[in-house]
Amino acid sequence: MERKVRVRFAPSPTGPLHIGGVRTALYNYIFARQNGGDMILRIEDTDSRRFVPGAEDYINESLAWLGIGIDEGVREGGAYGPYKQSERRDIYRENVKTLLDNGKAYIAFDTPEELEEARGRIANFQYDASTRGSMRNSLTMPAEEVERLIADGAQYVVRFKIEPDREVKVNDLIRGEVVINSSILDDKVLYKSADDLPTYHLANIVDDHLMEVSHVIRGEEWLPSAPLHVLLYEAFGWQDTMPKFVHLPLLLKPVGNGKLSKRDGDKLGFPVFPLEWHEPASGEISSGYREKGYLPEAVVNFLALLGWNPGDDSELMSMDDLIRKFSFAHCSKSGAKFDYKKGIWFNHEYLGKADNALLAQLLEPTLVENGITDADPEYTAKAIGMVKGRADLVPDLWTQGDFFFRAPEAYAEKDVKKRWSADTPRIMEELIGVLEGIDDMTSANAEKIVLDWIADKGYHLGNVMNAFRLAVVGACRGPHMFDITELMPKEEVIARIRRAIEKIPVPAND
Repeated sequence: MERKVRVRFAPSPTGPLHIGGVRTALYNYIFARQNGGDMILRIEDTDSRRFVPGAEDYINESLAWLGIGIDEGVREGGAYGPYKQSERRDIYRENVKTLLDNGKAYIAFDTPEELEEARGRIANFQYDASTRGSMRNSLTMPAEEVERLIADGAQYVVRFKIEPDREVKVNDLIRGEVVINSSILDDKVLYKSADDLPTYHLANIVDDHLMEVSHVIRGEEWLPSAPLHVLLYEAFGWQDTMPKFVHLPLLLKPVGNGKLSKRDGDKLGFPVFPLEWHEPASGEISSGYREKGYLPEAVVNFLALLGWNPGDDSELMSMDDLIRKFSFAHCSKSGAKFDYKKGIWFNHEYLGKADNALLAQLLEPTLVENGITDADPEYTAKAIGMVKGRADLVPDLWTQGDFFFRAPEAYAEKDVKKRWSADTPRIMEELIGVLEGIDDMTSANAEKIVLDWIADKGYHLGNVMNAFRLAVVGACRGPHMFDITELMPKEEVIARIRRAIEKIPVPAND
């Protein structure tokens, strides 16, 4: 019988969630939904020294913002909990004892100084079958001494006993069969008495087994640990429940070689975290995609295509599209360049398709920052509808459409020089009279009346209309002029023209 698909995303609460981790969570979620499976969020907090306050909440908020739903986790609960490793100590102790009782692991008392001395004495030292016999552990010490040291409170670790010269096979759904010789593996530490917690390697295997995880989908950086995990499954006798492994390609720097880092984002001006992060210790603030003005759907679409393709020319895909089309067969084995400019393109496309009322809500903080506290949401939405095609990020909606909310305080110098002549104030006064006589300011009606007036007067169409735009907008930019004046109150339009007549000086050479 085919196992139910159960996947897990297992971040450590040691800081903000890197965008590479977000992609891992996304692929897990897409695969689970595609197969009617479960998505587990497990918090791997066994390294108490690296714990950062607020990181766990940050992880949950990030996934929620991106629409990556969790079926089981610390917040959601579930039948396989606890979902925080620091709350599973009893489970790990029991499994450590099983390995020790079965001779698959041993206790080591080597101090950091003794380990350092061994590294200096033995070239390319690693704790393994060739060196463990010369170290202080339960394989070389009398059982009575081991018991005495433990009773006296001596600190120790439990190491996995790896048998040398074995071919270990890892079957990966992206990379195929990977074979390594066990002799290159060291006897990894599985448990530390100092904090009564397991290391990643033991906790990861025990939790995946007990939570009935069917597929382990994680970054390529974890591929070297996969052979060890295969051996641990065998040591526990859990071969029949071993999950299928999927190691995703790395996210690479946009420029140069190597893995994507925060430094790359700082240097080139793009976020590497989903949400803004405030470092508790230093107060340093790192930018996030949400606060920069990206839409979550755009970030999801962008990330999904970093290391995977749908097998056709599709680019713009909703979460439902991704769930329908996703396949590990179309994942790349090689790393994916992080083309942040393509991410901006995706956001531009999604902004253009987004609901104007939603964008109005997203723009509200920017309006408040600029002193606009009483904007009508319906008015804002209509204004956004006219300018969003020119915007890449949410803040660009303000840059492109600020004139809808406040009259210009200055006028673009180059446009004044080109579009404002000695005759302009007189013509603008006439235009005010024309506008005052229009009862129906809908775009088509106002445009016909104004253009007929320009034609009847024999005025130059471009000069009049550009001066009109300059007076209302402050520069020769923006959407169709009569769409602007349909939305903007007529009295405001007229007030702006009058103000421009007063403020813009007539060129001296006129």
